Amino acid sequence: MQPLRRLLWPRLGRSLFSPPLSDPAPAVPDAVVQALVERLEEAAQARLGRSLSIRQVDAGSCNGCELEINALGNVLYDLERFGLRFVASPRHADVLLVTGPLTRNMRQALERTAACTPEPKWVVAAGDCAVDGGIFQGSYAVEGGIGAALPVDLLIPGCPPTPTQLLEGLLALLAAQAPKAAARR
Repeated sequence: MQPLRRLLWPRLGRSLFSPPLSDPAPAVPDAVVQALVERLEEAAQARLGRSLSIRQVDAGSCNGCELEINALGNVLYDLERFGLRFVASPRHADVLLVTGPLTRNMRQALERTAACTPEPKWVVAAGDCAVDGGIFQGSYAVEGGIGAALPVDLLIPGCPPTPTQLLEGLLALLAAQAPKAAARR
């Protein structure tokens, strides 16, 4: 018992007073993020006449994509200051940002969410799992990607996609839709 105590206390003391071992956060060029967000806001204003409202739906993911989506609201990206916002109700959304594979348990909820979202609406599949089922392909509980239940307007691959990739995807979606709106007028 005595040798165990001699080994335990020094190790405990070192771990209490030493800094945590972690990697530094990846450097993201502020100019790139700023340019992306400005272009996204301009496209949203041109297309919708207001800011872009996003409803995020988890269709059965591992939550890796949700962590990256939550990073869009942190101090580095802070989308609220540019008019981009996440909403709690699909009735207020322009975009359904769906993550995770389409699980059997979530299919009906996803379809009902899409039915509640007013037109014009877009469905974005974010992450490899939402695109085609990802690592969960072939599971008895997974029906595949989101396209099995809803028509998908944009696929953003990645496991998980970075916040910058998510911003670029939303910008590409709005840019692709803008000529259709101009042609109808």
